Amino acid sequence: MAPHRPGAGIRALHWLALLLLCAAYLQGGLNKLLDFGSAVGEMQHFGLQPAAPLAVLVITGELGAAAMILSGRLRWLGAAWLALFTVAASFIANRFWEMAGMERFMAANSFYEHLGLAGGFLLVAWHDLTREGGRWHAQRP
Repeated sequence: MAPHRPGAGIRALHWLALLLLCAAYLQGGLNKLLDFGSAVGEMQHFGLQPAAPLAVLVITGELGAAAMILSGRLRWLGAAWLALFTVAASFIANRFWEMAGMERFMAANSFYEHLGLAGGFLLVAWHDLTREGGRWHAQRP
């Protein structure tokens, strides 16, 4: 029996799921690109220096990794990068352990939501690396 090949509808749904997963990074990267001064201000707000080069790195990383994921070209690398970036940014921006009250509650929710998002990116990377014909295809038992 021939292996099942997904139809165009399934491929479109897969690409839409990847687009939705990348949406925040596309929006964030484009906003930072179009308002670079605010991007630099964001780096300064979080105490990151040198702010301008780091803003360039964030913009390039967000847009570049999202493009890799959506194009399928080195998808695993783009997904791994966004997983790492998401966890690092969450530790910088959502330090709920330093907060109290409603601020702590909201930051903790955001922190753990971002961990879930990073997990989604790791699943994309794993799927890309282990798919049939993939470079590092895992052996089935």
